[in-house]
Amino acid sequence: MPTPSKTWLDDLPRDRLIAEFSTWSANLMGLADDLGRVERHVDVLHVDVADGHFAPAMLFFPDLVAGIRKVSAKPIHVHLMVADAVVLSQIEQFADAGADLISLHVENESVADAALDLIEKRGLVAGMVLRVETPVERIRPYVKRLGFVTLLGTAIGVKGQGLDEKAGDRLKEAAAIIAGSGATHRIVLAADGGIREHTVPLLRAAGAETVVLGSLAFNAPSLDERMAWLHAL
Repeated sequence: MPTPSKTWLDDLPRDRLIAEFSTWSANLMGLADDLGRVERHVDVLHVDVADGHFAPAMLFFPDLVAGIRKVSAKPIHVHLMVADAVVLSQIEQFADAGADLISLHVENESVADAALDLIEKRGLVAGMVLRVETPVERIRPYVKRLGFVTLLGTAIGVKGQGLDEKAGDRLKEAAAIIAGSGATHRIVLAADGGIREHTVPLLRAAGAETVVLGSLAFNAPSLDERMAWLHAL
């Protein structure tokens, strides 16, 4: 079974945007083929998980991650959008399935410390995500335990929305918290939601090290040209 190197987080590019591809925008009827098509451009594969309660969507399940793990050695980032009551069980299931990075929400605060303990115990990288309406300051108590901090730029679990006007300022605030945390390991700052050709340069300028690419990548007329543009930002 293909797996990324144990140093995959440190090995992610530092001189360009990290390319994080969201499987939600792939051709799900031919997922293996579509992942093969984009493989050489991918730095991280992003898998959204939503329970229909914490977020309105219902997405994806551990068996899908296990299937992706069989065909790709790219790091798999599982983004949990689930109620507090199932966070710990979901972490166990997705760890077993082959995830490399699991992000819960800072809004899962009742189980956040236990969840981060479990992710560490399973030998995975931990991440946290903030809803667009959640104050960025709430990440501060957790940031030294994280490898990824992701800020949503749109309402959770809904495709096709415009980027919130405060997204850039929120990224700058998060970058300052990370810089001031005293962490000695790498913490990647990510933007998710509202990722369009006209918004990516703004997010990059505000400090995003990766943006979660959906249709911008999978539906690009020329993926080679789209990725060359992305890498030049």
